[in-house]
Formats: sequence, structure tokens, C-alpha cells
Amino acid sequence: MDIDVAELEKEIEREARKEQAPPPSDGVPRKLTKPRNRRALLLGAVAVALVVVALVTHYHGRVSTDDAQVDGHIVPVSSKVYGNVVEVVVNDNQQVKAGQLLIRIDPRDYQVKVDQAKAAVAVAESQARGAQVGVPLTHGVVESSSSAADAQLAAAQADYEKAEQAYEMAAGSDLAYARAQMEEQEAKNERAQADLGRMRLLVAKAEISQQQFDAFQATARAEASVLKARQHRSASAEKNIEVSKAAMLSAKAKVDQARSAVEQAHANLKQVTIRVADASSAEAAVAQARANLEAAQLQLNYTTIVAPVDGVVTRKSVEVGQVVQPGQGLMVLIPLQDIWVTANFKETQLANVHRGQKAEVDVDMYGKTFGGHVDSIAGATGARLSMLPPENATGNYVKVVQRIPVKIVLDPIPPEKAILRPGMNVDATIFIK
Repeated sequence: MDIDVAELEKEIEREARKEQAPPPSDGVPRKLTKPRNRRALLLGAVAVALVVVALVTHYHGRVSTDDAQVDGHIVPVSSKVYGNVVEVVVNDNQQVKAGQLLIRIDPRDYQVKVDQAKAAVAVAESQARGAQVGVPLTHGVVESSSSAADAQLAAAQADYEKAEQAYEMAAGSDLAYARAQMEEQEAKNERAQADLGRMRLLVAKAEISQQQFDAFQATARAEASVLKARQHRSASAEKNIEVSKAAMLSAKAKVDQARSAVEQAHANLKQVTIRVADASSAEAAVAQARANLEAAQLQLNYTTIVAPVDGVVTRKSVEVGQVVQPGQGLMVLIPLQDIWVTANFKETQLANVHRGQKAEVDVDMYGKTFGGHVDSIAGATGARLSMLPPENATGNYVKVVQRIPVKIVLDPIPPEKAILRPGMNVDATIFIK
């Protein structure tokens, strides 16, 4: 569309020299016959044509939309255990690193459970060692008792020694363990009852909710029930002492009977199988006790809540002294280093859009343009993915151009240049050619 302006000017001058030319009879205004006016009109037409060409060239091969927002990951932080918050070390809008301490829950209750689990492991290991020792001992005694009365006497003596050990164990560690559990539960029950008494005064003054009072009342009843069970266990342990003592005396009587009952030794061969089964059961009890210890330690570790990713603390809703429940949301982390743009293009704009195409994003906050590329196109329109999709089966259907979300991944942006936050409005452009 190159136009020679000099030639146009010469042509206008030639026309101006024609003084004898008759005035225009086609209705054209006389002022348009003047060379200067015609020249200005011609130059204006050329300028308009150049602007139109520039605009067509600029917008050809691209699609744009102002219905676009910055998106990012929203990482919720919640509690895995029940407890009282004793420390909150971060504030809203604070930048944190992965693994950084955020919240600390009172660990004392869970530490007690860990200590109990450790004691249970020690008891199980002790019993397992005793069972392992009993297997070869019983095997040797039974084999020797099958050939002579002396061997049978030795087997009976071994049973007596075992019963004596069981008696000493029942009178010692088992009873002490049962009493320790009972005393510990008495303390917990007293604390629960005291808490209930205090909460009863608070609920009477409407300083706490009935739901919170019901929770303390349920805890007090549960602790009382556990205390009753521990008391029964302690009483049972005391009875086991008498049973073990009776078993020891019975074993001693069998020592005397073994001197005259050789045949009894052959029946005692089955004790080997029993001891092997007891040893296997004791090993399984050790594994179970260790698993319980690991579970208790895991619960204790959950009282320390750390940041799962690098990000900015947002919507913090936890304070010191608050009682949290498992799964309760406490705050949200926004990793600003991993963001993208969701642009809602009209369906009529996406015929030639595909993954990998170059894109640009204009950010109003900074007045800058950032580059990127098309990552993916949603599988459905925004209306279909909404909470209440339109129902077009009612007979009042009106065809409306739908919008389809397109994910645009931005090129790395240095933090000192710009920081994009989820929810910011932007303008998105995709170069389709």
C-alpha cells in the first residue's frame, strides 16, 4: 500500500491550473475542489488506512481475554491430634520454610502414653525371654524323664522352678505394674473430676458452652471407668499371686509324685509343643507392644506442627489456649513460587489454541507484561464445572457463548521484579500463529 505523495501533489497542481474548467456539476461541495483541501483529505485517508493495517497486523494471530486470574496451590495446615495449643510461633502473612515450626500442642498426655508403651515393651520382652528359655529347658527335661524316674523327677523339679519364677514375677513386676497403672489412673481421674467441677461452675455462669461441658463430663466418666478397670486389674494381679503360689506348691507335690510315676514323663512330652507355642506368642506380644510404642511416639510427634512447604501464612485461625480437634484447619500456606494463570477464553476463541503456544499476561498491579506458555485446556466449560450448573431442559434455553478455562504457566519471575498472588486479575493473550 505504498503511495507516492509527490506524484499526488503534482496531479493536484495540474488540476488547479485548469482555470477554464467548468464548475463541478455532480453536487460535490466547492471547497473540495481546492487543492489544499483535497490534499488534506487524501493524506487523512492514507493515515486511516495505515492505522487500520497496523491494527489488523497487530491483532492478527492472537486471542485475548480480561477474564483471567492468578492461581496457586492452597495448602491447608490442620491438627492430627486432640489437644491444647501452647505455642503459635507464626503470624498472618509471614513467610515460612518447609519444616519450620508453626504450632505446638501440649505433649504431656501423649508423653505419658509413650512411657506406658515403653513399659509394656519391657514387660513383653521379659516374658519373651522367659518363654525362649523355657523351650529348651522343658525339652531336655521331658526327654530325660522318658528313660528313668530320675529324669521325671528332674522334669518335675523344673516345673517347680518355673512355677516359683512365675510366683515371684506375679508377686513382683506384674503386681507393681498393675498398681502403678491404678495409681496413675487415680491421678488422671482426680484431675478429670477436678476439671469437671471447675467446668460445672463455668457452665453455670455460661462462660463455656454446654458442648464443652459435655466433653469434660464424658472425659470424667471415661477416666472413672478406666480407673475401675485398673482397680479390677490390680485385684486380679493380687489373686494371681495366690494362684501362682498354689501352682508352685502343686509343682512341688509333683516332684514327690515323679519319683514313683515314670509313665507320667511320657505325657509331659506335649509340654515341649506348648512351650514353643508360648514362645511364639510371647514374640508376637513383643511385636505388638513395639507397634503400640511406635504409634504412641507418632502421636507425640504430631503435637509439633511444621510447615509442609515453603509459603506465606494466610487465614491463621489458631491461638494459644485453644483446644483443637483432629482434622481442624488452623491456617493456610500459599507457595508463591508455584503459581499459574487461569484464563477463561470464549469457546469461539479456542479453535486454534493448543498446548505449548506462547502467551503473555498483563498484570494491572505492576503495569508489566510477563511471558509464559499454554499448559493445558480444561475438559469442560466453567458453567458446567460450577457448583450449580445451568439446567437447559426447562424449555427456556438461550444460547450463550461459554468460557473454557485455559491454564497458562508463566516463565520464572524474579521476586524483586514482581510477586504474583492467587486471585489477582490479569489480562491474558495467546499467540496462535
